[in-house]
Amino acid sequence: METTEPNSTPFPNVPPIIESDDREYRDSGVPSTVAIAGHPLHPLSIIFPIAFLAAALGSDFGYWLTRDFFWARASLWLIGSGLVTGIIASIIGMSDFLQIERVRKRFAGWAHLILNLSILIFTALNFFLRFGDAELRILPWGLALSVLVGTLTSITGWFGAELSYRHKIGVVGAGSTRYP
Repeated sequence: METTEPNSTPFPNVPPIIESDDREYRDSGVPSTVAIAGHPLHPLSIIFPIAFLAAALGSDFGYWLTRDFFWARASLWLIGSGLVTGIIASIIGMSDFLQIERVRKRFAGWAHLILNLSILIFTALNFFLRFGDAELRILPWGLALSVLVGTLTSITGWFGAELSYRHKIGVVGAGSTRYP
């Protein structure tokens, strides 16, 4: 169910879950402030922390099922890698947040920011909880924190997609960084 108007971009004909502005569908979008040759770096940088933290959740379940120390050590390394790459992705994302007004005018922008900061805090807590003894603290708190981080990652990914696809932020375009 899409509608199109002459010389405009198609936009959904269903009410959005997150706020929407038809003017955003009609402009070309707002490019990222951190890009190489026009390609935004934030979407590229988020794949690493997502992959590491999702794998950490899997290795925590592996430890829970087998009690094999390999999974405990793997989780510690994956969480540490997720934390470092998450910090890098957050610096890039924060640049867009601070420099593109359209992001700050949207609930999705604030939700994405707050949830990602929460993920970094919970990931740091999870890492330092396990640092001295990777095996001892996986159950129950390490696993619980990994499940929480995985859940929050899914939710914040939805908001990030809202910013890119519904509000055309961080895409190739020549739209204004201000509210349309």
